[in-house]
Amino acid sequence: MTESQKMKYSENGLWILKNDEKYRIGLSEKGQDDLGEVMFIDIPSDVTKVALNDSLIGVEGAKAVTELTTPLAGNVVSYHEALADEPEKLNSADKENNWIVELTDVDEEIFHALSDEI
Repeated sequence: MTESQKMKYSENGLWILKNDEKYRIGLSEKGQDDLGEVMFIDIPSDVTKVALNDSLIGVEGAKAVTELTTPLAGNVVSYHEALADEPEKLNSADKENNWIVELTDVDEEIFHALSDEI
C-alpha cells in the first residue's frame, strides 16, 4: 500500500481500502469465513448514495444468507458489476476480485473509527 492508501475492517466482515478520495469495500477473510462459499448475490443496480448501515449486497453462501451493510455513508461511484455473473469472485483472497462497491464523500472520522485488524 502507498502512503495515500489505508486499510480498515468492519465488524460485519468487510474490508475498506481508502485510496485518495475513493473508498473501496469488499469481503474480508472474516466475512468469507462467516458466509462460507458464496454462490449467489443480489446487487442493487440503481443506488447512487448509501447511508450508514444501508444494504450493499444480498449474499447467499454455504453457511449463511444475509445482507451485507455498509460501514460508511457516501456516494456510490461504482459497483463491481462482474459479481453479477461471477459471484464466486467474493470467495477470492485477491482484493481486485472480491470488492463490492466504491464510495466517495465519506466521513473521515467514521472511516478512522473502524478497526485496523480483521
